[in-house]
Amino acid sequence: MNICAIICEFNPFHNGHAYLIERAKQLSGCDAVLCIMSGSFTQRGEMCILDKYVRARHAIYGGADAVIELPALFAVAPAEIFARGAVKILSSLPAVKSLCFGCENALDFEKIAQKLAFEEPDFKDRLYALLDSGESYASAYAKAFGQDGEKLSSPNNILAAEYAKANIREGKRLTLYPVTRLGGGYHDGGLEGQFSSAKAIRENRGDDRALDYAPDYVIDDLRRTEDRTERFKRLAADKLFFADKLQLRNIYGCSEGLENRLKSLSFGQSFDEILRGCTSKRYPTTRIRRILCANLLSLDRRCAEATLKKNIPVKVLAVRKSAADDILPLIDAKGDEDTDIAELAKLTDESYRIWRHINFPFGEHNVNQKMILV
Repeated sequence: MNICAIICEFNPFHNGHAYLIERAKQLSGCDAVLCIMSGSFTQRGEMCILDKYVRARHAIYGGADAVIELPALFAVAPAEIFARGAVKILSSLPAVKSLCFGCENALDFEKIAQKLAFEEPDFKDRLYALLDSGESYASAYAKAFGQDGEKLSSPNNILAAEYAKANIREGKRLTLYPVTRLGGGYHDGGLEGQFSSAKAIRENRGDDRALDYAPDYVIDDLRRTEDRTERFKRLAADKLFFADKLQLRNIYGCSEGLENRLKSLSFGQSFDEILRGCTSKRYPTTRIRRILCANLLSLDRRCAEATLKKNIPVKVLAVRKSAADDILPLIDAKGDEDTDIAELAKLTDESYRIWRHINFPFGEHNVNQKMILV
């Protein structure tokens, strides 16, 4: 069987995601589409609005054949680690032949990745020098790349470049199929255009126009779910108060003394006040939010780096019932039996328990974490 993979968050699933799945089938000529999806928290350091099993079910309804989980250790991490974790897992599955992903521009991401991989030490030196001069991360990333770098200044294009670089690390196992985004941009908050962003749909789910941009089964589940973001923020701010500086230094992105600033703001400050107090051109809001989320979930970069050297187990969230007998044997990877992999499983389970605690009693909760057939 020839499987094409998609790395995703589906927070929530919308018409643009259904389009991406359809394009994956057309471009790759695959027999099945496998989605590797962030579980309960996202790469931007936010809490997913719906249960991961619900979002996996939506993906199957929307055309995917199976959904596996991207562990929180990689899901709540900088773009490079997010990409490495996902591509590492996909590359361990022989039936997965290709990777399809969204991007903002039709670029030669394999060529870009070759340059990034070949010049990695020099690239990072240029990147940090630009950050020191006051450039934002996205702007510094683009300028450090050099010619045509301005096209890498969007989050989706940075992720696409990191997918391609991770694929080089894994021996170019996967054929890459970029798909240019149509409609609303990554940060857009309004319902407009042919497709709209997940953010816009989350924020406008009570608006009947949302039904034009996401399937009715998604909108129905969104409307039955109360927004618990403020509860997530309170817990994250409280966890920062009790964290020590050594713990914080072991989180991706918490370097250069940033842990001192975070701790100084943890006394009597809200989540949003901490964000405002730490955000700067060098330290964008997304980076601070991701650190706070990773701290809440007890995610440690040392564990991530050790796990990336291992065979990582696959956790199946959902599979199309009619294809289960064919697909499940091909995506069954147990991983290595050692303390790093055990820690990965513990962190993944704990992140779901925290999500359920925050969102109780609203929405669906798959307490036993059993794979669902759709």
